[in-house]
Amino acid sequence: MSAPSPMFALPARVLHWLMAILIVSMLFIGVGMVASVSETHDLLIRIHKPLGIAILVLAVIRIAVRLRYPPPPLPADLPALQKLAAHASHWLLYILMLLMPLIGWAMLSAGGYPVMLSESLRLPPIFPVSPVAFAVLRHAHGFFALLLFLTFLAHMGAALYHGLIRRDGVLSSMAGRRLS
Repeated sequence: MSAPSPMFALPARVLHWLMAILIVSMLFIGVGMVASVSETHDLLIRIHKPLGIAILVLAVIRIAVRLRYPPPPLPADLPALQKLAAHASHWLLYILMLLMPLIGWAMLSAGGYPVMLSESLRLPPIFPVSPVAFAVLRHAHGFFALLLFLTFLAHMGAALYHGLIRRDGVLSSMAGRRLS
């Protein structure tokens, strides 16, 4: 039996960085949508919906890739509590990558709004029209967006800690090359 690779598999690395870009973009677009009532608001909504569905699809693919290609082990000398935090935060990120688009889709369905991916491609509603459900789901979408942002910041902070302070190969295993 061969030793585990010190690197994430190429599909995992590609999906990681692609989704990082999409999620950061989505967070900024979401803030822009909330802060704007101009014509820009409509443009941001037209970008936000298909981008959310793309993140949902990519998250499903990413979970399948993670199950197919397990990640490299964390450093043996990493304290147990940090290992637990690393695993918990990764799974929280996966849950949020699935949950956020689904809540957004359900929220729009509850509000009676179409989820248009293009001029002619409309997704079916996944929740019955209900003003009360719309309000609850809208608050949930905002709450989970904040949780996603905070989890992303913690993840980025941990990556920088591993790359700049510990220099233990954790960051380079996802970067795809040894960082000096």
